Parts: sequence; structure tokens; C-alpha cells
Amino acid sequence: MKHLIALLFCVTPLLAGAQTRLPESRAEISLSFAPLVRETAPAVVNIYAKVITETRQRTPFMNDPFFERFFEGFSQPQPRVQNSLGSGVILSDDGIVVSNYHVVGQATDIRVVLNDRREYDARVLLGDAESDLAILQLEGIDGLPFLPLRDSGSVEVGELVLAIGNPFGVGQTVSSGIVSGLARSGGSNGGGLGYFIQTDAPINPGNSGGALVDMMGRLIGVNTRILSRSGGSNGIGFAIPSDLIAAFVAQAEAGNDRFIRPWAGATGQVVDADMAEMLELDRPGGIIIAGLHPASPLSEAGFSVGDVVIAVDGAEVHSPGEMLFHMGLAHTKGTVVMTRLRDGALSDVTVAMRAPPEVPARDAVTLPEDASLPGLAFSRINPAVIAEMRLPLEAEGVVITDLGRLGARVGLRVGDILQVIDRRAIATPNDAADALREARRGTRVQALRSGARVTLRF
Repeated sequence: MKHLIALLFCVTPLLAGAQTRLPESRAEISLSFAPLVRETAPAVVNIYAKVITETRQRTPFMNDPFFERFFEGFSQPQPRVQNSLGSGVILSDDGIVVSNYHVVGQATDIRVVLNDRREYDARVLLGDAESDLAILQLEGIDGLPFLPLRDSGSVEVGELVLAIGNPFGVGQTVSSGIVSGLARSGGSNGGGLGYFIQTDAPINPGNSGGALVDMMGRLIGVNTRILSRSGGSNGIGFAIPSDLIAAFVAQAEAGNDRFIRPWAGATGQVVDADMAEMLELDRPGGIIIAGLHPASPLSEAGFSVGDVVIAVDGAEVHSPGEMLFHMGLAHTKGTVVMTRLRDGALSDVTVAMRAPPEVPARDAVTLPEDASLPGLAFSRINPAVIAEMRLPLEAEGVVITDLGRLGARVGLRVGDILQVIDRRAIATPNDAADALREARRGTRVQALRSGARVTLRF
């Protein structure tokens, strides 16, 4: 009895401070997520995908410098079927579905199972590995339930959310939680597009591509990954925001088979506390421009190195990833308005959104099978190649794009910028092709690799 009285004395102030009260009606007693689940769950599907890969049998001599040539062609590639399991969300009544690229991106056969157990084939309309998103079209069906997209820019930390998917393949499962954070990087995800909604709603393998919905039944994100050492949920999950999903759907409906993202042509640095003090800002924030390509749309709009980008279309940016994310959302509009800080003054600058230009032409070359390095491929560097291969903005010349069968064995790497081959300066892909076609024992290659000069002999 003494312990009970003590417990009541401890709990009562807490209850009073939180204004907690007992349910006063049967309706309050029966409050649950069940009505919301009934409304949203039919629009979440299970996805089964098959990927055919080729593998070779290994022998202990295949990496031996002397014996390896005797084992070329010893084992033929063997097809292997890999099955992947994930989730998806129906976005329109005519069968447009969004999922993760890592679930369906390389699939040769996609089967979608609806909540009511009906099954349909699907094809990929648009996929993008960098953003880990794919847009699917179900075949031969309409009148489907679907989830409306909410503006993810209006989502706030602390909102209640439900995560719906197929964890571990056990069947459709619903878990609840809150929005734990916004604008999370969640680790590397492509070219700065790792911009996520964080939630503590349990997400596990198989939830990939499933829905993160608000209390109004609107889609605010697609669950994509977790932060975990064990492989299971520990309360840190990430969802791709609905605004980016809307941009993907718009490009898929426009007929694009790949996601076209705008090119900034710039490098930037986060404005930290020390830099903010130097710039006389009242608080850290924004991106200071550290480098600009001559063809950059920011450069054409009047930006210079040292300018600070404070916001994009009114949304404050605090990292290069945030800036690229908001630029990607505005790509279909053609322009964005960037708030620029220069010499202590703020101004709004309109910047054109476009893909990186293919100027000069890349003039890609692949060496034939009878060459010294069969299948080795290289291209002239232009803004499009810089963006695709994440090369430095100042890069120029010829870059290796594929190693072929033997490139890795002689020490070459994708992304190496060829400069000299056997004392012959390399300015074009044809220069490289001619030099390597005449390659002989002791050929010497000089290249730039991650900013450092390397020399190879083979």
C-alpha cells in the first residue's frame, strides 16, 4: 500500500503537467489506425522481380600471371536467376506504380500482387539508380485504388505516419511512428540526391518501395533504406520524399525512359559558423560557390565563385545535396529562382534548368576484339561526361569509360583521364585508339586518377 501511494504521488504531477485525461466516450476508447489502414493499404502492392545474371566458374589459376592465358574461355558464362522482393505504391487508377530502382531496375520479369491477391505483369517506364526510384506501368488494368501525393515540403518533424510494405516477405504489414527528421542524407545516394525523410516507423528488408503515409492517407514518401548494423529495424529509416516522386512521374508521363536531372556545373561548400561570421551572416546556412564550369547555367546567370546560394525557389538550402534536390524538382519548370548573397546584399537570380550539354561531342570509341586491350572504351570529356562520371569540373581530354576484358589486369580504371601513351599526347578518343592499336610490349601510359598522376607499363 505504501508503494502504491508513493507511485501515485510521483505520477500525479506528470499527468497534471501533460494534461492527460481518461477517455470520456466509447468513440475515444476505440480510437485506432484501422480506418486509415483500410483506406490506404489497397494502394500498396507486393513486387516480385527476376534478374538474370551471368557468372563464370573460377579456377585457382585464373589470376596467375603465367597460367591465366591458358584458362581464357575455359568456363562459359552461366545464367543465374536472382529473385528480389519489395513493395510499391499505386499512384493512379490506370496502374502507375512507384518502387525502388534496386527492387526492379534490372529485372527481366516483374510481377505485381495487389492487396486483394490479384496479380499483374508490369514494365519499367523510367528508372534511375542514383535516386533509387522506378516508375512502373501495370498491364491491362484500370480503376485501381491509389494514394494522392502530398507536398513533402509541408511535412513537419513530429507528424504521425504509417509505413506499409512487405517486410521479410511475410505479407503486407503496417507499422506506425513519427517523422523523426527532414533533409537527411542517409548515406551516399547518387549525386547529392540523398535527401530523405527520416522516420522511426519500423522498416525492414522487403519494405523497400512501400508507402510512408500521413494521417490523411496521403503519400509523403517511399521507404527506401534503413540505418542498421544487424539488418533489421532499429528505428532509423529513410523515405524518398513525394516531391521527387512527382518529378519522376511527370518525366515518365512525358515519355522519358531515364530521369533527366538539371546540371549545376558548380561545386560548393557548406557555410559553417566560422564562414558565417566572416560573411557577416546572423547564422550558418547556404552554399558558397567554390567552382564553376564555363558552361554552367549558374555562371550564365551571373553567379561567381564566392557567391552564396541561400535558397532555391524559396526553400533554404544547407548542403549541396539540398540544392541539387530542389533543382531536380524544378527541372520540368525550366527555371528556378536562387537567392544569392554577394557583398552582404541579397538578390533573386533566375537560373535556367537544363541537362549538361554534349559539347564537344564525346566521340566514344571502343577497341575491337583483335586490339591489345579488347573492349577498352573511352570518350572525349564534356559537361555530360563530367556529370555522369563525377569528374572534376576542370577535367578535359579523354576518359576511360569501360575496361573491357583486360583493362583491369594492366592497372587501368574507369575514370582514368589519358594524357600520354608511349610519348604520344592524347587529345581525342581517336588518338587513344590509334596509340593502343599500335601498342607493343612495354607500352607506357600516363593518366590522371583522382587528381594524381599515374604511370603504367604493360
